[in-house]
Amino acid sequence: MPIEIPTDLTPELVPFAWLLGHWEGVGVLGYADAEERQFGQIVDFSHSGLPYLEYRAESYLLDDEGNRTRPIKVETGFWQLDRKLGEKDLGPGLLPGAEEPALSTAADVEKLRNADQGFDILATINHPGGVSELYVGAIEGPRVQMATDAVMRGANAKEYTAASRMFGLVNGELMWAWDMAAAGQKMGSHASARLRKTEVS
Repeated sequence: MPIEIPTDLTPELVPFAWLLGHWEGVGVLGYADAEERQFGQIVDFSHSGLPYLEYRAESYLLDDEGNRTRPIKVETGFWQLDRKLGEKDLGPGLLPGAEEPALSTAADVEKLRNADQGFDILATINHPGGVSELYVGAIEGPRVQMATDAVMRGANAKEYTAASRMFGLVNGELMWAWDMAAAGQKMGSHASARLRKTEVS
Protein backbone atom coordinates (compact mmCIF):
# COMPACT_ATOMS: atom_id res chain seq x y z
CA MET A 1 0.00 0.00 0.00
CA PRO A 2 1.62 3.29 -1.08
CA ILE A 3 1.86 6.04 1.52
CA GLU A 4 0.02 9.17 0.41
CA ILE A 5 1.48 12.50 1.44
CA PRO A 6 -1.16 15.28 1.63
CA THR A 7 -0.26 18.32 -0.46
CA ASP A 8 -0.87 20.62 2.52
CA LEU A 9 1.44 18.65 4.85
CA THR A 10 4.27 20.73 6.24
CA PRO A 11 7.67 19.15 5.36
CA GLU A 12 8.34 18.61 9.06
CA LEU A 13 5.52 16.05 9.24
CA VAL A 14 6.48 14.02 6.15
CA PRO A 15 8.26 11.38 8.31
CA PHE A 16 4.89 10.83 10.07
CA ALA A 17 2.80 10.62 6.86
CA TRP A 18 2.27 6.83 7.18
CA LEU A 19 0.44 7.37 10.49
CA LEU A 20 -2.11 9.86 9.16
CA GLY A 21 -5.69 8.69 9.01
CA HIS A 22 -8.45 6.89 10.88
CA TRP A 23 -7.55 3.45 12.26
CA GLU A 24 -9.75 0.80 13.92
CA GLY A 25 -9.03 -2.62 15.33
CA VAL A 26 -8.73 -4.88 18.34
CA GLY A 27 -6.11 -5.86 20.87
CA VAL A 28 -5.38 -7.45 24.22
CA LEU A 29 -4.77 -5.65 27.51
CA GLY A 30 -3.64 -6.74 30.95
CA TYR A 31 -0.91 -6.00 33.46
CA ALA A 32 0.90 -7.88 36.21
CA ASP A 33 -1.72 -10.22 37.74
CA ALA A 34 -4.70 -8.63 35.98
CA GLU A 35 -6.75 -10.90 33.73
CA GLU A 36 -6.17 -10.38 30.02
CA ARG A 37 -9.10 -8.73 28.25
CA GLN A 38 -9.91 -8.07 24.63
CA PHE A 39 -10.53 -4.45 23.68
CA GLY A 40 -11.31 -2.39 20.62
CA GLN A 41 -9.72 0.87 19.64
CA ILE A 42 -10.22 3.81 17.30
CA VAL A 43 -7.15 5.95 16.61
CA ASP A 44 -6.94 9.17 14.64
CA PHE A 45 -3.74 10.88 13.52
CA SER A 46 -4.43 14.23 11.90
CA HIS A 47 -2.81 17.60 11.25
CA SER A 48 -3.96 21.18 10.89
CA GLY A 49 -1.14 22.61 8.79
CA LEU A 50 1.10 23.12 11.83
CA PRO A 51 4.34 21.18 12.50
CA TYR A 52 2.86 18.61 14.85
CA LEU A 53 0.68 15.53 14.52
CA GLU A 54 -2.56 15.44 16.49
CA TYR A 55 -3.31 12.10 18.18
CA ARG A 56 -6.54 10.75 19.65
CA ALA A 57 -7.23 7.17 20.76
CA GLU A 58 -10.54 5.86 22.09
CA SER A 59 -10.55 2.38 23.66
CA TYR A 60 -13.44 0.17 24.80
CA LEU A 61 -13.90 -3.34 26.20
CA LEU A 62 -15.30 -6.15 24.06
CA ASP A 63 -17.36 -9.17 25.06
CA ASP A 64 -16.64 -12.74 23.92
CA GLU A 65 -18.52 -12.11 20.67
CA GLY A 66 -16.50 -8.99 19.89
CA ASN A 67 -19.28 -6.51 20.76
CA ARG A 68 -18.58 -3.27 22.58
CA THR A 69 -19.45 -3.35 26.26
CA ARG A 70 -18.13 -0.11 27.77
CA PRO A 71 -15.60 2.66 27.10
CA ILE A 72 -12.36 2.53 29.12
CA LYS A 73 -10.11 5.34 27.93
CA VAL A 74 -9.69 8.34 25.68
CA GLU A 75 -6.21 9.77 25.33
CA THR A 76 -5.04 12.72 23.28
CA GLY A 77 -1.72 14.26 22.40
CA PHE A 78 0.72 15.80 19.98
CA TRP A 79 3.69 14.23 18.18
CA GLN A 80 6.50 16.17 16.51
CA LEU A 81 10.14 16.10 15.51
CA ASP A 82 12.38 16.78 18.49
CA ARG A 83 14.51 19.76 17.53
CA LYS A 84 15.62 23.06 19.00
CA LEU A 85 12.89 25.65 18.56
CA GLY A 86 13.69 29.19 17.44
CA GLU A 87 12.06 32.55 16.79
CA LYS A 88 10.15 31.28 13.74
CA ASP A 89 8.41 28.56 15.76
CA LEU A 90 5.07 28.75 17.58
CA GLY A 91 4.85 29.79 21.23
CA PRO A 92 5.27 30.22 24.02
CA GLY A 93 1.58 30.61 24.78
CA LEU A 94 -0.37 31.81 21.74
CA LEU A 95 2.55 33.58 20.06
CA PRO A 96 2.12 32.59 16.40
CA GLY A 97 5.74 32.50 15.26
CA ALA A 98 6.65 33.34 11.66
CA GLU A 99 4.17 32.95 8.82
CA GLU A 100 6.73 30.88 6.91
CA PRO A 101 7.47 27.53 8.62
CA ALA A 102 10.86 27.15 10.30
CA LEU A 103 11.55 24.08 8.14
CA SER A 104 10.12 24.83 4.70
CA THR A 105 11.80 22.23 2.47
CA ALA A 106 12.54 18.51 2.48
CA ALA A 107 16.25 19.42 2.54
CA ASP A 108 15.70 21.31 5.82
CA VAL A 109 14.11 18.22 7.36
CA GLU A 110 16.78 15.83 6.04
CA LYS A 111 19.41 17.73 8.03
CA LEU A 112 17.68 16.51 11.22
CA ARG A 113 18.36 12.82 10.64
CA ASN A 114 20.04 11.15 13.61
CA ALA A 115 22.98 8.71 13.60
CA ASP A 116 20.60 5.81 12.82
CA GLN A 117 19.19 7.72 9.82
CA GLY A 118 15.84 8.22 11.54
CA PHE A 119 14.48 11.32 13.27
CA ASP A 120 14.31 12.12 16.97
CA ILE A 121 10.73 12.71 18.08
CA LEU A 122 8.81 14.13 21.02
CA ALA A 123 5.25 13.16 21.99
CA THR A 124 2.90 14.26 24.73
CA ILE A 125 -0.03 12.02 25.67
CA ASN A 126 -2.69 13.09 28.16
CA HIS A 127 -5.01 10.78 30.06
CA PRO A 128 -8.13 11.37 32.14
CA GLY A 129 -7.42 10.85 35.82
CA GLY A 130 -4.68 13.47 36.05
CA VAL A 131 -1.80 11.82 34.12
CA SER A 132 0.34 13.32 31.35
CA GLU A 133 3.25 11.58 29.64
CA LEU A 134 6.21 13.16 27.83
CA TYR A 135 7.81 10.67 25.44
CA VAL A 136 11.13 10.90 23.59
CA GLY A 137 12.17 8.47 20.91
CA ALA A 138 12.72 8.04 17.21
CA ILE A 139 10.87 7.46 13.98
CA GLU A 140 12.69 5.47 11.31
CA GLY A 141 10.66 4.70 8.21
CA PRO A 142 7.31 3.18 9.24
CA ARG A 143 8.39 2.49 12.83
CA VAL A 144 8.25 4.49 16.07
CA GLN A 145 9.90 3.61 19.37
CA MET A 146 9.58 5.93 22.36
CA ALA A 147 9.80 5.93 26.14
CA THR A 148 8.70 8.36 28.81
CA ASP A 149 11.14 11.07 29.77
CA ALA A 150 8.66 12.35 32.37
CA VAL A 151 5.26 11.41 33.81
CA MET A 152 3.20 14.09 35.55
CA ARG A 153 0.45 13.05 37.96
CA GLY A 154 -2.13 14.96 39.93
CA ALA A 155 -2.14 14.54 43.71
CA ASN A 156 -5.01 12.05 43.55
CA ALA A 157 -3.98 10.17 40.40
CA LYS A 158 -3.23 6.45 40.43
CA GLU A 159 0.44 5.50 40.53
CA TYR A 160 1.96 5.43 37.05
CA THR A 161 5.70 6.00 36.75
CA ALA A 162 7.01 5.07 33.29
CA ALA A 163 6.06 3.64 29.92
CA SER A 164 7.35 2.75 26.48
CA ARG A 165 5.43 2.44 23.22
CA MET A 166 6.18 1.00 19.82
CA PHE A 167 4.23 1.58 16.59
CA GLY A 168 4.89 -0.02 13.23
CA LEU A 169 3.25 -0.39 9.83
CA VAL A 170 3.16 -4.06 8.77
CA ASN A 171 1.41 -5.06 5.54
CA GLY A 172 -0.71 -1.92 5.69
CA GLU A 173 -1.79 -2.48 9.31
CA LEU A 174 -0.80 -0.37 12.29
CA MET A 175 0.62 -2.56 15.04
CA TRP A 176 1.43 -1.14 18.45
CA ALA A 177 2.58 -2.30 21.87
CA TRP A 178 2.61 -0.50 25.23
CA ASP A 179 4.68 -1.44 28.29
CA MET A 180 4.26 0.40 31.59
CA ALA A 181 5.40 0.61 35.20
CA ALA A 182 2.44 1.32 37.48
CA ALA A 183 0.72 0.38 40.74
CA GLY A 184 4.02 -0.59 42.39
CA GLN A 185 4.94 -3.00 39.58
CA LYS A 186 8.05 -3.03 37.37
CA MET A 187 7.94 -2.28 33.66
CA GLY A 188 5.91 -4.96 31.93
CA SER A 189 3.66 -5.65 28.98
CA HIS A 190 0.34 -3.82 29.22
CA ALA A 191 -1.44 -3.75 25.85
CA SER A 192 -1.05 -4.33 22.13
CA ALA A 193 -3.31 -4.02 19.12
CA ARG A 194 -3.61 -4.40 15.36
CA LEU A 195 -5.46 -1.61 13.54
CA ARG A 196 -6.61 -1.16 9.97
CA LYS A 197 -7.02 2.15 8.19
CA THR A 198 -10.67 2.86 7.46
CA GLU A 199 -12.76 5.70 6.11
CA VAL A 200 -14.44 7.89 8.71
CA SER A 201 -18.17 7.03 8.70
